[in-house]
Amino acid sequence: MLMDFYELTMANGYFVKGFKDTWAVFDMFYRKNPDNGGYVIAAGLEQLIEYVQNMNFTDDDIKYLESKKIFDPGFLEYLRNFKFTGTIEAVPEGTIVYPNTPLVTVTAPVIEAQLMETMLLICINFQSLIATKASRICRAAGNNVIMEFGARRAQGPDAAIYGARACYIGGVNATATALADINYGVPAIGTMAHSWIQFFPSEYESFKAYAEVFPDACTLLIDTYDILNSGLPNAIKVAHEVLEPMGKRLKGVRIDSGDLAYFSKKIRKRLDEEGLEDCNIVVSNSVDEYLIDSLNKQGARINSYGVGERMITSKSDPVFGGVYKLAAVEDVTADGDVKKFIPKIKISENVEKITNPGKKKLWRIYSKETGYGLADMLTLDYEEIDGDGVTPFIDETKPWKKMKFKNVIAKPLQVKIFDKGELVYKLPELKDIREFVKFQLQNTVWQEEQRFANPHTHYLDLSLELYKVKTELLSQGSFNDN
Repeated sequence: MLMDFYELTMANGYFVKGFKDTWAVFDMFYRKNPDNGGYVIAAGLEQLIEYVQNMNFTDDDIKYLESKKIFDPGFLEYLRNFKFTGTIEAVPEGTIVYPNTPLVTVTAPVIEAQLMETMLLICINFQSLIATKASRICRAAGNNVIMEFGARRAQGPDAAIYGARACYIGGVNATATALADINYGVPAIGTMAHSWIQFFPSEYESFKAYAEVFPDACTLLIDTYDILNSGLPNAIKVAHEVLEPMGKRLKGVRIDSGDLAYFSKKIRKRLDEEGLEDCNIVVSNSVDEYLIDSLNKQGARINSYGVGERMITSKSDPVFGGVYKLAAVEDVTADGDVKKFIPKIKISENVEKITNPGKKKLWRIYSKETGYGLADMLTLDYEEIDGDGVTPFIDETKPWKKMKFKNVIAKPLQVKIFDKGELVYKLPELKDIREFVKFQLQNTVWQEEQRFANPHTHYLDLSLELYKVKTELLSQGSFNDN
């Protein structure tokens, strides 16, 4: 029942008008990369799968709908026995994706496809947004460690847990959220808050106590009172007087306030003078990719970042505009065992809102020489691309140009997740999804697409057949900007 009410009213209408068994095709896609970036990391598929497998309406749900006094009794009985029976195709989690390409395609009886709209968008939109933000932050940090500290600023419990999962997909090394470790295996870490230091009679005693309890993983928070005149000297004293006699080393010091570049350089100099060259400097405090980039330019001496609110909420661009649009409806007059579909299009005076019609196939075109992605391409579902041959295509921004691919690698991006209502896809381990992201960014995605300022635009091309269908529908339609 986590859905928009209009999904229920439309579903009731389809049922009453006799379309219960008519199949439809819906595409989930987005129109713009967050932060004006060059790409997005698709995430959230595992949670969508869990939802589809458990989609049902309880007796209490039916009673609630009966109380609204607008739903047909036959429709409510249909919901009582509801089970998804269609097909879902999607790009695997961790796939690098681009605007206007279908991340998920649902082909199912129209009621089944319609009722999952809200939850599908919740699953894919949020985690794709956060995984992408995390990737940007990790790229800015280079080889330095990124830890996710965002749970207490997340927009609710689910956002905290799924956000930590998405951050890990995007490249983050660890999380402060224990339940994300329990549920998904994202390594949980943590040391102390300011309250630990305040609890003890003195800062030194708090550091000493912590070192005695955790001698193998001692990182001390040194900015409760005075970083350079109190926190750092006390940390160094504990390193020499408490840890070293046990044969242990101080692992790190952390600051959560102040001029991070200035203090990190001062701290590094003092630690090195004390023979603590292996002691890491950890910082937090409203960190994101822009601050990290600035700190790098200032010569900051930082080994690890704790990143909270700006990553878990994607503060700089907190809305992922994924949409779920009808692309085709079953041609019930067609003969044969294979279903045929009539392409449908949404027309708008806003050009970016015009959809790509029909049941389609999404391809990525790679260079045989470099292995990098040259473009994405949409074809009708029955079309094939011969990478060794010549494939003409249309660039919608320059439809008058005769363009073609030749001697390339063409790979379909979507895989079948559900077939006839049954899960046919083996879910990968989260660590494998994370490695998949890393592999693509290192081996198949141009550096020009990964820069923060004015990234290269990854092209989306249409097959000649799809472009023909689209232009025909545009010529027939009337503009309706809803």
